Amino acid sequence: MNLQQMKYYKHKKGYSYAQLSELSGVPLGTIQKIFSGETKSPRHATLVALEKVLAPRDEADMLREPAVWYHSGKDKYTLEDYYALPDDQRAELIDGMLFTMAAPSLMHQMISMEASYKIKDFIRRQKGNCVVLAAPADVQLDCDEHTMVEPDIVIVCDRDKLTDRCIMGAPDFILEILSPATRQKDMFLKLTKYRNAGVQEYWMVDLEKARVIAYFFEEDEIPVIYGLGESIPVKIFGGELKIDFSEAEQSQRVPESSQ
Repeated sequence: MNLQQMKYYKHKKGYSYAQLSELSGVPLGTIQKIFSGETKSPRHATLVALEKVLAPRDEADMLREPAVWYHSGKDKYTLEDYYALPDDQRAELIDGMLFTMAAPSLMHQMISMEASYKIKDFIRRQKGNCVVLAAPADVQLDCDEHTMVEPDIVIVCDRDKLTDRCIMGAPDFILEILSPATRQKDMFLKLTKYRNAGVQEYWMVDLEKARVIAYFFEEDEIPVIYGLGESIPVKIFGGELKIDFSEAEQSQRVPESSQ
């Protein structure tokens, strides 16, 4: 865990320096020097003690940083690090932090394919200019060196944002299918990133709670909550396209005979 990650999780968990010192056993002065950047290369034992306290419990997909990178003085990962990952390692880069991505479940893929097909068919019938893409498709959200995300589904209506390598800038619409490993990241970290970057509409398909959380930032900061079987209007298309996830809802039901 590098300095940037420690700062993020310290803030997320609401720890003061004194609390962090008490929980980790690391002297208060040492912690203050590390977080201020005065201490560039903390002892390994100190880092281990801090990581035990700060390490996320529900974001085990975060990529652990090799010690050589931390001790080189690097506080943030960049696109250079992202592109240096093995070809078979899917990951996202968010504000200089790397998160690994496990292979999606079959239900995840079924939902993604069905929703993508409905969107693509609508655009084709309307002879629209928008493009729908499903993961894996890189999105250089902030057009900087520290963020590259891979949403499950995106709709891009400005084709100038499409390059051979990635989407440059914010898509108009993003859909994420929540999983236990990505739930916190998608619901909090990515929500903020997408809103600030200029994404107009953001859906989160929550299979665990059988719901879809839909944000349309141009109208309201408060999301609308739908059931999986409800017809949900895609606001960037004026509500003319409606999508439901009834197949996912049916698969979530447990027959009474099996209970």
